Amino acid sequence: MTVYVDADACPVKAEAERVATRHRVPLKLVSNGGLRPSANPLVEVIVVPEGPDEADRWIAERAGQGDVVVTADIPLAARCVEAGAQVLKPDGAALNARNVGQALAMRDLMTDLRAADPFRQGGGRSFGKADRSRFLDALERALRAASQA
Repeated sequence: MTVYVDADACPVKAEAERVATRHRVPLKLVSNGGLRPSANPLVEVIVVPEGPDEADRWIAERAGQGDVVVTADIPLAARCVEAGAQVLKPDGAALNARNVGQALAMRDLMTDLRAADPFRQGGGRSFGKADRSRFLDALERALRAASQA
């Protein structure tokens, strides 16, 4: 069992480290660079080559049954779900076989809407304490479930 974090712009790296350490589970923070190494022996910082989706590719090639992946990237989430991993978004929402297809469709729809209207601004909500709390709870439950399997 390993926790993989798509660490570029992930707001819950410290929380993931705290929960993984409590469960004594290896944590891999995967990014294109810019992360400080951790003194925690369970944490490995993986720096992948520059380029689009290199971190996603690295995670997708390794994540599988019994692993937990933390990402906001929906295509990566779909690949990891297909491989049998549990997937959590940074706000604690779980992506699984039942809902990842809908999430992909919504992502594609929003991409098309933004392309059709270049003046359309973000519209996403801010990340707050409640999101952090939901993530901590969701990761705790995911690691317990993975250890039972």
